Amino acid sequence: MKKLLISAISAVLLGSGVAMAAGGEGHIEDVAFSFESPFGKYDQQQLRRGFQVYREVCSACHGLKFVPLRSLADEGGPQMDPTWVRAFSAELDEAIDKETGEPRARKETDMFPSRSGEGMGPDLSLMAKARAGFHGPYGTGINQLFRGIGGPEYIVSVLTGYNGEEKEEAGSYFYHNAAFPGNWIAMAPPLSDDLIEYEDGHEATVHHMAEDVAAFLMWTAEPKMMARKQMGFVSVLLLTLLTVLLYLTNKRLWAPHKGKHV
Repeated sequence: MKKLLISAISAVLLGSGVAMAAGGEGHIEDVAFSFESPFGKYDQQQLRRGFQVYREVCSACHGLKFVPLRSLADEGGPQMDPTWVRAFSAELDEAIDKETGEPRARKETDMFPSRSGEGMGPDLSLMAKARAGFHGPYGTGINQLFRGIGGPEYIVSVLTGYNGEEKEEAGSYFYHNAAFPGNWIAMAPPLSDDLIEYEDGHEATVHHMAEDVAAFLMWTAEPKMMARKQMGFVSVLLLTLLTVLLYLTNKRLWAPHKGKHV
């Protein structure tokens, strides 16, 4: 009985690879991303593939207005060639010059274009941090201690959660999605197998493309994650060393008062 109780508690706390999204309605798949562990890091090739998915599929309806174009060449990210980034920037929608108020060619120092208006989706700059895939049990958030917030997993699950059902309400079409709260979403399935041809020759299945673009959106939301982890590791080492030194100092100072020989 004791073993059964422990197993039940563990299953509730850790989940079984699937968790419930907001409102307990969405089915979120757990994905083993390379950047999730304390010592994990972004996969540069995956970020490049994810950027390609965003560029060729998502950018028509979703902007990245908080992401500077120059960051595509930064270390720790996709690390694209700076010359290519400049050329790519010039091909995007024109930017409005802050001094003259006139449109001009977009530069690498500008942000990605934003998307607004009827039929456009939300900005994706911070989407991987703005959505939580893992909540439970019972809204306590304990699941997040073991598996993270689950923003990238939420994105993957939404992109792969369509089953082909659709309905019309008040002149609008909705598509059944197992991951989206309420299970009906206005966005049509954006991905299909072999929709794009990866530049590195990687297999372009729906699931692979979903994971790649989710990893890229995690990078746009937290581009300095690797530096933060490295700084945290160094800080822990320094705090450990300081603790040892303080303990030895305290022991030496109090030894004469305790009748001990130093």
